[in-house]
Amino acid sequence: MTDRLYYDNAYLTEFDAVVLEAKEENGENLVRLDRSAFYPTSGGQPFDVGTLNEANVLDVFVDKEGEVWHKTDRKLEKGRAVHGKIDWQRRFDHMQQHAGEHMLANAAYRLLGGHTIGLHLGRDFSTIDMDLPGGKTHITIEEIRALEDDVNKNIQKNVPIRCYFPDEETLLSLPLRKPPTVTEHVRIVQIGDYEYCACGGTHPENAGEIGLVKILSATPSRGKLRLAFVCGMRAYAELRRRFEEIERAANVLSTAWENLSSQVEALLEKAKNAEYQLRQEKKNAALMKAGELYENAEEVNGVRVIKHVFASLGMEGLREAGNRIIENGNAVALLADEGEKGYMLFFARSENVDANMGKILSESAKKHGGKGGGRSDFAQGSSPDAGVLDDAMKLLLS
Repeated sequence: MTDRLYYDNAYLTEFDAVVLEAKEENGENLVRLDRSAFYPTSGGQPFDVGTLNEANVLDVFVDKEGEVWHKTDRKLEKGRAVHGKIDWQRRFDHMQQHAGEHMLANAAYRLLGGHTIGLHLGRDFSTIDMDLPGGKTHITIEEIRALEDDVNKNIQKNVPIRCYFPDEETLLSLPLRKPPTVTEHVRIVQIGDYEYCACGGTHPENAGEIGLVKILSATPSRGKLRLAFVCGMRAYAELRRRFEEIERAANVLSTAWENLSSQVEALLEKAKNAEYQLRQEKKNAALMKAGELYENAEEVNGVRVIKHVFASLGMEGLREAGNRIIENGNAVALLADEGEKGYMLFFARSENVDANMGKILSESAKKHGGKGGGRSDFAQGSSPDAGVLDDAMKLLLS
């Protein structure tokens, strides 16, 4: 069984070992060592990377028997002495994220009664899934602030972080936040005098090294609450990026960042008003055009048939134009509106016209890969092209 050196010293970045076993599986080189400082993927924490002599370590995992295996980009023979080097930047980042997760999960447990049921340390941010009392899947901004304040105040206190294997009697006496998932060789992570949790991950020796914890979002996920967060240098980088974006946006609007939200709200209100005015103008123009189309339409068997394509009118405007055409009687409107994703369709007839608009629209649209239908007096749908109007005309006159 590989001696896992990171249990005793998470700061160990170099070590010497011997290859106990080497094999090839599915074209991949795998080695097992007598001792290793490489952390294998476990408990939501990703594996370490680095080198074993000249070989790059691409993955580290534990098999069903509990043996630690290292996937390398080149072969290492059995019995060979190797010198291992850990990618410290990646290791310490994971230490910050994992310890920050413990503190955040503990704060949620104490302040919200939440139980953590899942952890994922991602490349850009990490997440924990929580089961809250009453099945809650949302928390307020005030609750988010309370969690952040609690965690970061304890980080500033620089409370110690201790990782150890207690004896059975001591383990039973510890106020664990949740039951261990294993029954033997239970390793405890203790933060200050309030967080006690079974965990095999790597952590710094004190909370101050975490630096900062920032919650990015709190959203429902599969009936639970999911908190996305960043710690340490990730948090610093995230806040710097957002600061720079806020400053850039403020400069674009020629205002201070403190006024940014009010400026954006004012712009949105202006945009809504402008959009409303534009819709009204388009609608009025369409209604005028509908009147012209009706007046200039030729009669077929005593019925005025109007076929026309509008542009960016919208379904509401399309319906109003169609109703304007048929309101005088003896008329059929075969209308389309060209948008970014194809054409919206609206077919309508006057009460005294004998035609089934729903059937005509459904059959003509289907020929062009479109869809739709409706009642005998009016129908609506969509189509990739406007050729559907020509087919509808043919069906109407057949």
